[in-house]
Amino acid sequence: MMGGAMSLIKPGRPKDAIVRMVFKATVVALEVRKATKWEKVGSGKYEEISLDEEGERVMGLGFEKVPSISMLMRENRDEQVFAKFGK
Repeated sequence: MMGGAMSLIKPGRPKDAIVRMVFKATVVALEVRKATKWEKVGSGKYEEISLDEEGERVMGLGFEKVPSISMLMRENRDEQVFAKFGK
């Protein structure tokens, strides 16, 4: 969570969010940071959003439009898992 929104960060720079999900009353918006401002890439009603068969990717929000998001999500997940081993 960064700035009140679920965010993906750059693996090497944990203070910089580059993808975020903004939850509103009836919809969720997927936004990507470009330069200094956020650009909305997709949005969907809560009932239209689901997980894929493996339970790893969110469907119905526009993640398909930006293929590098899946790789970034995997890198963030791996970093969290391996950070637990260091403790």
